[in-house]
Amino acid sequence: VQLQASGGGLVQTEGSLRLSCAASGSTFSGYTVGWFRQAPGKEREFIAAIKWANSNPYYADVVKGRFTMSRDAARNTVYLQMNSLRPEDTAVYYCAAGRPITSYIRSPSMYGYWGQGTLVTVSS
Repeated sequence: VQLQASGGGLVQTEGSLRLSCAASGSTFSGYTVGWFRQAPGKEREFIAAIKWANSNPYYADVVKGRFTMSRDAARNTVYLQMNSLRPEDTAVYYCAAGRPITSYIRSPSMYGYWGQGTLVTVSS
């Protein structure tokens, strides 16, 4: 499955952005789709994930209440609505697909397919 992430950009503190991740070559059916981010000099960090079968998202504590992950099965696309953005949210955001067991859903190594990343910059 090929993943294409889009929607990044420059936004001011407390602003909003919506990221999209579209699959091609295959559907997301049977996969868990995750969002991760990586800031300069830092490790890749789990943000959110959704199991395509049940659509109940998992969130990192640092974004809970501000970010919302959703999916559109008809468009084979997932979204990450990001509200109340902070400068510390600045990073390259990646979508990924894999089949992790639930206890490892936050681990990047459990995802075998990655999009190219989209840069989110939050200015103070």
